[in-house]
Amino acid sequence: MPTYIDLDTWPRREVFELYRNFDKPYFNVCTRLDVTQLVKELRNHPGISVALTYHYFALRAANEIEQFRYRLRDGRVLVHEVINGGTTLMLPNETFTLVYFDYAKTFAEFIGPAQRAVEETRNAGGFHPRHEDDARIHCTTLPWISFTSFSHARNWRREDSVPKISFGKFTRENDRTLMPFSVEVHHALVDGLHVGRYIARIEEMLAQPELYLNESLDA
Repeated sequence: MPTYIDLDTWPRREVFELYRNFDKPYFNVCTRLDVTQLVKELRNHPGISVALTYHYFALRAANEIEQFRYRLRDGRVLVHEVINGGTTLMLPNETFTLVYFDYAKTFAEFIGPAQRAVEETRNAGGFHPRHEDDARIHCTTLPWISFTSFSHARNWRREDSVPKISFGKFTRENDRTLMPFSVEVHHALVDGLHVGRYIARIEEMLAQPELYLNESLDA
């Protein structure tokens, strides 16, 4: 079950109080991730979506970094035990919808249900955002743009502390394949240190993707 941080003893209390009432309390970090080894490893896994694979890495890292599971709730800080994922999905008519998938510790447990969620959502169409469910991260993919900065649409009337992750177009640079990557978080809950740890964890997985794609169910 979700728990709440004891604000009276929380070392970040003063930072939290400062940023939670800002008109724009979010900050964004953009970088590029090296996906060379991921692309190479997926040649051994025909039929596996590269996009769902890097979504899995982003979701796994978010579950491992506690601050990415923090959410604002009526002036308090809720800590989810597990968070799931959601991302944009392009439809044949060039509109998009949202697809949601659950977290699983191993890639083998994650990929089947995630693939089915994509197919079911694509076939069903429609647009059904789950604004009430903050036990997840919000993702989007722009495979047409090798972006160097990013910002998200915001509804200022709604308390939103869900991290927002963006993936961009693959580009080749010398012998490497690189992908733009954006992380946007609420500064009342997450600092640059935590974003740095998050990105470092994803980089660690991308450097040796075979360890995670071939991980056994009982690992």
